[in-house]
Amino acid sequence: MTEADSQALRRTGETDDRHDHVRRIPDIISQVKDSYAELRPAERRVADVVLDDVKYAVDASNAALAQRAGVSEPTVTRFCRAIGCDGVRDFKLKLAQSLVVGALYLSTKPQPVNSDSGMPFWNAVFGEARRALQEAERQIDPGQLQKAAELIAKARQVTVFGLGGSSSALAQETQYRLFRYGITISAQCDPYLMRMTASTLKPGDLVIAISATGRTREVIEAVELAKHYRANAICVTAPDTELTRVCDVRLTVAVPEYPDTLKPTASRYAFLAAIDLLAVATAYRIDGPARETVRRIKYNAQIHRTGKEMEPLGD
Repeated sequence: MTEADSQALRRTGETDDRHDHVRRIPDIISQVKDSYAELRPAERRVADVVLDDVKYAVDASNAALAQRAGVSEPTVTRFCRAIGCDGVRDFKLKLAQSLVVGALYLSTKPQPVNSDSGMPFWNAVFGEARRALQEAERQIDPGQLQKAAELIAKARQVTVFGLGGSSSALAQETQYRLFRYGITISAQCDPYLMRMTASTLKPGDLVIAISATGRTREVIEAVELAKHYRANAICVTAPDTELTRVCDVRLTVAVPEYPDTLKPTASRYAFLAAIDLLAVATAYRIDGPARETVRRIKYNAQIHRTGKEMEPLGD
């Protein structure tokens, strides 16, 4: 489940507000697909109607569903029970719940094909990447970037929080970018480890929180905990979100997403640019010590690759 899907569930009230745990919603669409081979021919016709237009199946009456499938109403009831539901009403409730997080992924509309590559996603991937970088350049505040670099440069230790596929990878990337300048840094991508790490922080320590939506509850709570122990906080996220309100410095960018669920989110290109800017700004802030650390890393990496020390330059 993506971060956006989790937020969709929260908006529908499908979470326990006290513990912020997502309640289990049966994936009835997958149950229909997985049970298809075991269904009777008439029941398969009902399954075909459901899978062809899930929203219609949710809204249609039992009689209308039966008519479109060319079966009797009792057959629709038998179909619902065959896939593990108590009846038509139970089936439609579960089907509606599945649409909360699955509607975007049920679309089969063909995408425009690039005439040069012959691939429908070619323009989308390259075009969205270019647009994301342009938005990052336009929206990221240079003043906030300088403040962030100063906080990193003087921090006793830095920890990066990111939860979910893209944000976890970006948290790791932030660690890889900053450690080479001599920054004591770690990345945490597990919600329990985030809270545990936040509990160990002290004044002068720093959290960098990364979230595509800025609404991820676990990340926000971990940052609030770190702030309770008087650590500073930087966020890389969307503007005007709950995460921005709990952080000291905000690197924000909003990138509208191209409606293709099979394509990676374009916002990560913008966030990668923000992370690179943050790393370079920090390196220039540290300057001499950062250059020396990079020199050491390059020197020893070269020895590892070649198995010998670098040859001195000739006259």
